[in-house]
Amino acid sequence: MAHAYIYDAVRTPRGKARAEGGLAKMKPQELVAGLVDGLQTRGQDARNVQALVLGCVDQVGDQGANIALVSKLHAGVDDAAYAFTLNNYCVSGLTAIGHAATQIAAGNLDRALAGGVEMMSRVPFLGDNASYYTDTSLPQRTRFIPVVLAADRLAEAEGISRDQLDAVSLVSQLRAGTAEANPALTASRISLGGLGFDECARPQTTAASLAAMPPSFAALAVQYADALEGPIDHRHTIGHAPPICDGAGLALIGGVPTAGDRPRARILGYAESGGDPYASLLAGFTAMDRVLERTGLTLADMDRIEFMEAFAVTIAKFLRDYPVDPDKVNVAGGHIARGHPMGASGAILLSTLLDVLDASNGRLGLVVCSGAAGVGAAMVIERLG
Repeated sequence: MAHAYIYDAVRTPRGKARAEGGLAKMKPQELVAGLVDGLQTRGQDARNVQALVLGCVDQVGDQGANIALVSKLHAGVDDAAYAFTLNNYCVSGLTAIGHAATQIAAGNLDRALAGGVEMMSRVPFLGDNASYYTDTSLPQRTRFIPVVLAADRLAEAEGISRDQLDAVSLVSQLRAGTAEANPALTASRISLGGLGFDECARPQTTAASLAAMPPSFAALAVQYADALEGPIDHRHTIGHAPPICDGAGLALIGGVPTAGDRPRARILGYAESGGDPYASLLAGFTAMDRVLERTGLTLADMDRIEFMEAFAVTIAKFLRDYPVDPDKVNVAGGHIARGHPMGASGAILLSTLLDVLDASNGRLGLVVCSGAAGVGAAMVIERLG
């Protein structure tokens, strides 16, 4: 099967999910349209595509009515393009890009826009009020628990200490602060609504300030006590958690380039994975192992890696248990610092990966995402240029 190519990928800044947040006065379709405009400004014919696929987790209210279709209409994308919205929890943005790439590699499409959007200032976390979140008729091990409680449980099961959680969180914040002084690391971030930076980052964070924070999520565990099957040692604090925020990411995916085309990267492999819902944040690791096996590559081959900081436990486990150079991982700061607009995160990470590869003149890159209830996805790309 032929490869698909990333002609460009862009992202919005990440705004605080508050009424006064930097993007909160905009609508989700306006974020997507702003990225389409950004692609056009960067020399891409982004409206002349055959599909627009968006990930979005909470598809109600301002994000309802098929937000991909609403965004297509708002952005002036070709009428003949199909548009649909998917929900694969926090992996959604990368899943959307994987769908588009698969369709292109199969010859079903020539060009597609794919990514994700989430405005958590407008539609709050769990805003769809699904019965799944409280359904006690499900088998015990399959009941929903909030991902932060899964993170606490995983940290306990894996023996990852509070000091380890503090250490990776500090690195995320410090790297995010440093990256803002290097335009190459944010080259594909499109300013919107007067916001030109990721406003959740806290570069003033210190080891002492992290150590002083108490565990934050024990009260939440009370209402999920049955699903948790007993008490857990709560280790994660607000300092170890990716802030909820607003944001969007969008990639232009196409087939083999013709004369004059200059794609930024080729997609070498893509994998999705389910996982044990009782250990939900491990599915991203499985997807990563699958895509590396499919491509015949190793972590040592990767020049840069964007590994979703789905709470500090995931990145701490990755750096502890896998043969990876930490200086290649999340070099511009990760989700703990920059924030997590759920359905958009996978697409934002892919855009970031392209920037950090460009800045380092690297060739191979990997993006890994994990989400609640055992969902994961991973992609390997080859930078061209």
